[in-house]
Amino acid sequence: MTTAIVLADDEALLRKALAALLPLEGDIDIVAEATDGDTAVEATLRHRPDVLVIDLEMPGVDGLGAITQIRRVRPEQVVLMLTRHARPGVLRKALKLGVQGFVSKSAEPAHIASVITDLHAGKRWIDPDVSALAIVDDCPLTERELDVLRVTSEGYSVADIAARLYLAQGTVRNYLSNAMQKTQTHTRHEAARYAREHDWL
Repeated sequence: MTTAIVLADDEALLRKALAALLPLEGDIDIVAEATDGDTAVEATLRHRPDVLVIDLEMPGVDGLGAITQIRRVRPEQVVLMLTRHARPGVLRKALKLGVQGFVSKSAEPAHIASVITDLHAGKRWIDPDVSALAIVDDCPLTERELDVLRVTSEGYSVADIAARLYLAQGTVRNYLSNAMQKTQTHTRHEAARYAREHDWL
């Protein structure tokens, strides 16, 4: 049985290589390619592939943002996430979004093809090196504190953060204050930088 996939990755060389190699490694049909999160959402909703193969880090809307949008319309969409740096917080978030597979971007095309086939058959797959990273979690910040730092690092004000996360401004300030204490930093931007450097965001 042929597996139709949408392939989303902003790295042209890798995307083109996978688009050429995957059909040689398995019964795989590339129905569309996407270079960023927005086109990944559009292509997935238009072509309704058996499996969406998507890079975690892309310009504009990242892989998680794209999956969040797709899930609203196609909750059943099977997703394989390609990742180079699997941060624990990101992995947890992706699992909550129902991502069925994680593969390192350095994996052999034959391995990626076999995982795609397995996911299409209803199985799940997380590469061992990716799952090992997910288990090593020394982050003292709560999910909500991470959320406000994530938006802070995008340059938004407290009022903007509150609006984007549907929180009261006082609540946002509390989360930021807690995050600054836990990271022993003096400003919210320093706290966001600290969290990013420690791969918590």
